[in-house]
Amino acid sequence: MSPRPPRQLAVVAVLAAVLGVAAGAWFFNRPGAATPPPPPRAVTPGAGIGDAMPAITLPDVSGTPVDLARFGGRPLLINVWASWCGPCVEEMPALAAFAAAQPADGVQVLGLALDTPEGVRDFLTQVPVGYPIVLDTPGPADASVRLGNAQGLLPYSVLVDARGRIVKQKLGPFQAGEIEAWATP
Repeated sequence: MSPRPPRQLAVVAVLAAVLGVAAGAWFFNRPGAATPPPPPRAVTPGAGIGDAMPAITLPDVSGTPVDLARFGGRPLLINVWASWCGPCVEEMPALAAFAAAQPADGVQVLGLALDTPEGVRDFLTQVPVGYPIVLDTPGPADASVRLGNAQGLLPYSVLVDARGRIVKQKLGPFQAGEIEAWATP
C-alpha cells in the first residue's frame, strides 16, 4: 500500500471531522436525548416586609459612594427608576413635590437609578429633582432585587421606617395623590 499524498490526507481529516461533529450534534439533540441541566443560577434573596434594609452603598451621579445607612433615623422612600422608563418619568414630578414638602423630620426620598451615569445626568438636566440620586447597574443582584424587587420591573418603591426596617414595597407607578398616604410608615 502506497502512502497517500498530504492533500488527500487533509481532505480525509476534514471530512472525518465534519462527520464527527454532525454525528455528535445528532446524538445529543435527538428526541429523548438526555440534556445536562443548566448550571445553577445564583439567587440573590430580596428583602421583604419587616426585614432590615440590606447594606447598600452606591455611587451618586458624580461618582461619590453613598451608604444608604446614612439615611437612618427617619423614614426613607426609595424609588427605583430609569431614564428610559416612561412610568418612572411620569411619577418623578410628584415624588419631587412630595420630597420638597417634607419637614426636617419627615420622610426622606432617594432615587435609585438603574441606568448609566450619562443617561441620568442628561435626564436630570431636563427634569431636575431636589432629592439625592444613586446609580446601579441593572442585573440579577442589583440593589432593586436586594430590596425585594423579584420581578425586576420598574418603577419599584420601598418604604423603610426610621429603625431601618422595610415596611412597604410597591411595584409600579404611584397614582395621582397616592404617595402621601403610601409613604406614611
